Amino acid sequence: MTVRESESAGSGTALAADEVELRLEEHRAELTGYCYRMLGSVFEAEDAVQETLVRAWRSHSGFEGRSSFRSWLYRIATNVCLDSLNAGKRRARPMDLSPASHADATLPAASPESVWVEPVPDVRALPSSGDPADVVVSRETIKLAFVAALQHLPARQRAVLILREVLAWKASETAELLGTSVASVNSALQRARATLSDAGVSTSGADHAKAVAAAPMDEAQEKLLARYVDAFERYDLDSLTALLHEDVTLSMPPYALWLQGHQDIRDWFLGTGIECKGSRLVPVAANGSPGFAQYRSNGEGGGHHAWALQVLEITDGRITGINAFLDTAHLFPLFGLPLELPG
Repeated sequence: MTVRESESAGSGTALAADEVELRLEEHRAELTGYCYRMLGSVFEAEDAVQETLVRAWRSHSGFEGRSSFRSWLYRIATNVCLDSLNAGKRRARPMDLSPASHADATLPAASPESVWVEPVPDVRALPSSGDPADVVVSRETIKLAFVAALQHLPARQRAVLILREVLAWKASETAELLGTSVASVNSALQRARATLSDAGVSTSGADHAKAVAAAPMDEAQEKLLARYVDAFERYDLDSLTALLHEDVTLSMPPYALWLQGHQDIRDWFLGTGIECKGSRLVPVAANGSPGFAQYRSNGEGGGHHAWALQVLEITDGRITGINAFLDTAHLFPLFGLPLELPG
């Protein structure tokens, strides 16, 4: 939805309105990435960005140019996100909430969608162009593990860390945006880094990413993903297990249950998850990571139906995480995916 569709009333000439709307829309993707990191939900992030652009549309005539247009938009977006987070809600992954279960565990009742960190399509939250190093930083800091770790931070610390570590804003710029002092910003950043360190997440990933050039998926990873698709679609669990790290995790939001390790994941696919046999996988790009839309077989009737949006985590040539999001009614349309595949 465009800004004008949300806010049909405007001031100024039609040409001026068109120019303002175009300028606002140019920032939609990067603002969506920012709000997604803040909120952990692609749907809430898109709502926050729409509210940001509508507020900017309404008040653009009062923009005095004391800061850049982009900084002004980020100030509005930050306030929208902080207002949303004032209720103290925090999204999580199943691994944040309970110990790992075993393959013979009973599947619990589904939790509300508001509990979980959601996947986001790359195309909605990542820049399509720009400095290669900045593109790498954006991809690394939108991965599920990083976004989930951000949810451990109080809202203002979260904003400080994203602005300073991800977007590379100066302390003085961040302080001006938040209406606070440089000392306060530096203190908040130190506390945020310590919290993420305790959670096992390093903020040095952004610095490392700046040192390398953005590159297409390397040949080794392409082969790994091709082998994963082949093994999953043939339901060859020996071949599939060979691709997984020994500490691999399998999670299935909206269920809190999650599994860890070769044996439990293998037993799950041969037990409760046996209906995954005969699935088809369609590649998607989510959270700066490779992923697949999984369609389960309809059986003798032919065709396949949407079952899960898988986001994979890969480290050192092995799959370390399979995040299977089961809310296909909302997620598949978001990713431009059909809910049914014909036979």
